[in-house]
Amino acid sequence: MSLKSTWEFDNIVKDINNNDKFQDLKGELHHGISRYEHSMRVAKWTYLVTKNTKLNYEDATRGALLHDFYTDDDTKNYNTKETLKFHPEIALLNAKKYFDINNKQENIIASHMYPLGVAKPKYVESWIISAIDKGVAVYEMYRYKASLVMGIWIIFIFNLISIQR
Repeated sequence: MSLKSTWEFDNIVKDINNNDKFQDLKGELHHGISRYEHSMRVAKWTYLVTKNTKLNYEDATRGALLHDFYTDDDTKNYNTKETLKFHPEIALLNAKKYFDINNKQENIIASHMYPLGVAKPKYVESWIISAIDKGVAVYEMYRYKASLVMGIWIIFIFNLISIQR
């Protein structure tokens, strides 16, 4: 991003980024990185796409940043499958608790897991964020988690070979 775009992005999300609960996402593992890093990546891509397509990039960017606004403590009563389905609702409750969000931002957060989640996207920005989130997740899983798994397998195989000798 250009310096001007970075400045504008930072101003759009400043209050969110300064929130203590949101900062807790830095300690939450998500796709092999932190949930904070994942959310920032989705928000930055959303900002670039929606600004360049002349959409409501401010609401889109804020909604994108808040799309996974939950901690593991918030989902401790759910199994993995339930968390996958219901975390948008938990993120929305947290977003409403800490920030003044509008209907578009609400739908962006609630519908980002469509069709796995409950809510359906109502706005073009909601569809875009749902797609960006999935693209970013695939990238992160491949880039970070796959290399981690491969490293574990290589160490395992090396240990098996060493034991055989």
